[in-house]
Amino acid sequence: MHGIGQIELIIIILILIPFALLFAILPVIAFWKICEKAGFNGALGLLMLVPIADVILPLYVAFAKWPAFKQEPNQGVPAD
Repeated sequence: MHGIGQIELIIIILILIPFALLFAILPVIAFWKICEKAGFNGALGLLMLVPIADVILPLYVAFAKWPAFKQEPNQGVPAD
């Protein structure tokens, strides 16, 4: 019985690393855009790389008052 050879290990690493990076970066980009559209700082999306924060951030964004929806006084009232 023989284990994994060097070539197989290199192939696995070359396939695994890009997928791992993709699955790490994709939520960061998605939450960066979500936070920006909600009116928060987009850099909050970087919290998706932190183990506990990746659970807390979606909950915070879901239940917080979004700055993007805050209306200024007299908004929507036509000027005379």
